[in-house]
Amino acid sequence: MNLAAETNENLAHISNVLIYSAMAVYTLAFLAHIAEWVFGSRSAVGRTAAAITAAPAASAPAEVTVRAAQGGGTAVLERPKIVTRSAAGTRDVPDGPGAAGGTEQGDLYGRIAIGLTVLAFLMHAGAVLTRALSVQRAPWGNMYEFSTTFAMVAVGVYLTLLALKKNVRWLGLPLVTTVLLDLGLAVSVLYTASAQLVPALHSYWLWIHVSCAIVSGASLYLGAVATLLYLFRDRYEEKLAKGGEPGRFASVLERLPAAGSLDKFAYRINATVFPLWTFTIIAGAIWAEAAWGRYWGWDPKEVWSFITWVAYAAYLHARATAGWKGRKAAYLALLAFACYVFNYYGVNMLISGKHSYANVP
Repeated sequence: MNLAAETNENLAHISNVLIYSAMAVYTLAFLAHIAEWVFGSRSAVGRTAAAITAAPAASAPAEVTVRAAQGGGTAVLERPKIVTRSAAGTRDVPDGPGAAGGTEQGDLYGRIAIGLTVLAFLMHAGAVLTRALSVQRAPWGNMYEFSTTFAMVAVGVYLTLLALKKNVRWLGLPLVTTVLLDLGLAVSVLYTASAQLVPALHSYWLWIHVSCAIVSGASLYLGAVATLLYLFRDRYEEKLAKGGEPGRFASVLERLPAAGSLDKFAYRINATVFPLWTFTIIAGAIWAEAAWGRYWGWDPKEVWSFITWVAYAAYLHARATAGWKGRKAAYLALLAFACYVFNYYGVNMLISGKHSYANVP
């Protein structure tokens, strides 16, 4: 074995060690996020759902109490702790206090979870980088490499939003859970030893086309999580507005952002990423012409990429169409992301075509 081959093998081994190390730290972050939610649910803020239902003014604006201080003319304004509706038939629900529930102990575990997620992300990024060095190409030439890079980008987008001081800490638990599942599937089922690509993939378009697909998918995933939580939170708010019982998951749902905030966040993510997904398809067509002599050939991967594009276009159109906002548009968004997931797993593993580079053992 020559020196170059030995070096590449060592780099591949380091990449594997870093992936497993990142998974271990992600697991600790997962436990810390759970502790954040648990301690938050024990707080007074986390148990306000029952108070909302019992309040006689649940369907009317909360009254503001004014108390005059004795011995002077200063008035003390006592702001209501909970506002459920601003007027009959109109929701005015504030965002929840977050996973920590407003408690100091819950916030401590939340900060620990974020710190562990940052550490795991650095290990994860190191694993992707050393994998790239071991194969001397873009580290997304098969399903194993795509999956590990996809998870890394998803965490990177989340941490970037946190650094920009966006209210997204509630995404931590579902994100870390999904990353662990994704990496577990990658190392146990999709793992492929470092190897060179088939001739058709030897192109600079691999860096452009596939990287755009990864960034698009990772961002759309965050939008899908927000959309799913929006459906739960919206039903919860509607139930409370009608005087119903909060339910067993009230302490969790009460701490999420309001349905309107979740809906707006998901829409902004999907609307921002849609042009990038459009460019991904265009870049793929240009690459196809260079590799196979045609821009479009109705290959299964091409067809499902287009179906995904149409689904997200329908969602964005629905958001601008009267009568299709809210839950109907949310169902379209989840359907669109399901198309993306099938385009990755289903087409790669179940359908053969020119894009069959899964290399699944």
